Amino acid sequence: MSTRVPVGEPGVRRHLVSGLSLALGGANVIMQLSRPAVGRGVIESTVASGSLHRHPVKRTRTTLGYIMIALYGTDEERLVMRREVDRQHRSVHSSEESPVSYNAFDPQLQLWVAACMFCGLVDAAHYLYGALDDATLDELYQRSAFFATTLQVPESMWPRDRAAFEEYWTAALEEVGVDDATRRFLLGLASLDFLPRALRWPLAPVHRFLTTGFLEQRFRDELGLEWNESQKRRFEVVRSVARRANALAPRLVREFPWNLVLWDTRRRITAGRSVV
Repeated sequence: MSTRVPVGEPGVRRHLVSGLSLALGGANVIMQLSRPAVGRGVIESTVASGSLHRHPVKRTRTTLGYIMIALYGTDEERLVMRREVDRQHRSVHSSEESPVSYNAFDPQLQLWVAACMFCGLVDAAHYLYGALDDATLDELYQRSAFFATTLQVPESMWPRDRAAFEEYWTAALEEVGVDDATRRFLLGLASLDFLPRALRWPLAPVHRFLTTGFLEQRFRDELGLEWNESQKRRFEVVRSVARRANALAPRLVREFPWNLVLWDTRRRITAGRSVV
């Protein structure tokens, strides 16, 4: 019988659980969808309940819940999450009209998604805490294997260490590429086109700026996003303010909404309710 991973240890949790890390969410989703088969799978998906544009709150809750259960759940909780995700993925596959072939159960595509999520964890930690020591990075990496195995990725496919991961990542970046339809979709995500206009109007410029700043140049180039020296300086100011705010916030405040999402997802699992 497995036990829950401790959620109060001072090391890895401190570097992972901060509400300010949500600022990287848009960039990380764009990274995942920049692989043609993944992007097309999302754009063409007929699973309405998982659509960000139709159910933005539910979709966000599902994504955050997946992350927290993968990182801090029990083996049993991860199994429930995996079954729920599998149920949603069952109908996500290419048709004869699709420009690329894809299947949501393809472990190579799922490995790419998990790899992007690990990169997101590291980027968030760097953003809020600066450079991390090798021991912390190794712990982040080992824990991130659950992103893959909670999907359909065999444990043996997760690169054995960070050096092997860098080799995988370098090769995987060669698979990145977006067509016009995917580019429009991803730029729409950066501009929060799934939100009501009253919310989108004040938030979209900030979100697009932060999303562009968090993307690697390869992804900016694919989307045609400009990133100049003036923007870099502004981004560093934002980073400085975020680090200060993160350091000063009480833990309960700092970890919101992740702590609430973990509690709610576990409550749903215990009650036998859907978590996706």
